[in-house]
This record gives sequence, structure tokens and C-alpha cells, in this order.
Amino acid sequence: MKKLLCLAALAAFTLGQSLTTQAADVSFSVGQTSDSTMTYRLGLQSNWDVSWWQTSVGRLTGYWDGAYTYWEGDETASNHSLSFSPVFVYEFAGESVKPYIEAGIGVAAFSSTELESNEIGSSFQFEDRIGFGLRFAGGHEVGVRAIHYSNAGLQTPNDGVESYSLHYRMPL
Repeated sequence: MKKLLCLAALAAFTLGQSLTTQAADVSFSVGQTSDSTMTYRLGLQSNWDVSWWQTSVGRLTGYWDGAYTYWEGDETASNHSLSFSPVFVYEFAGESVKPYIEAGIGVAAFSSTELESNEIGSSFQFEDRIGFGLRFAGGHEVGVRAIHYSNAGLQTPNDGVESYSLHYRMPL
């Protein structure tokens, strides 16, 4: 639990530093793992003030994502995690609706190493994500994500877990 609090403080500080120059967004998502564990995620995002490869088709950009996830299991006690990730986004051109795809790799800290039938080996995990969705005029967004957690073999066991979710993001 001490590691979880240290990671939370670091993520909050880093995200807070980036928010001093940028407006923040908040996101909500609900998902499920293959073990029927429900996931409820509350996130805070800060867009990067940079674009690469901007063409008539679209542009590459990104955001910082800090999140708290509640894992509600059927067989074992619930779990909690905090995560922090840089996320790259390719946003396709559009007037009022812009389709996008995203990918990122970050870190997460879990309150327990047991998650249903998965033994994740350590509280420290890497968070890999891929997703797609739609961004609307006014800053609202809806999308689908697959997020994989694993300690990359740094500790055994390393069962890993995936969460598949729907999310909604809105400006603060």
C-alpha cells in the first residue's frame, strides 16, 4: 500500500505540473476482464501541446493519463490500482467528429497481487493500451480500449490481465 501511495503522489505531481499550462479532461470507463472482473476507471488527462506529421488526413498528438481503477471481482477481494501513462493518438481530420486511434505504455501499482484467478506477481505493473473512438466538437470523446497489465517477467508469477472497456472523456 505504501508503494501505491508513493506512485499516486508521483503521478499527481507530474500531472499537476503539466496541468499548469494545459486544461485538464476527466474520463470515466467501465470494462471487464476475461475472468468477469468488472473494472471502473476514473482518469485525468492533459493533452500535449504538440502535433507531428500533420496532413490533410490527420495528425499525431498525445496526452498524459493518470487514473484510478477499481477492480470488482467475483472470487477474490476487490483490488485497486493507480496508473500513469503517456498516450500517443493519431487523430483523423474531420469537422465536428474526428475518429482516432491511440496506443501507450505506462506504469501501474496494484493494492494486491491477486486478481481473480490471476497472480500478477508484484504490485508494480506495466500498462499497455490500444484503443479507438470518436472526438466531438467541444472536447467530448467516446471510445473503446484494451489495456494489458504485466510486470514483464520482472517477478513470478506473471499471469498478466487485460481489461476491455468503454470510455467517455469530457473537458473540465
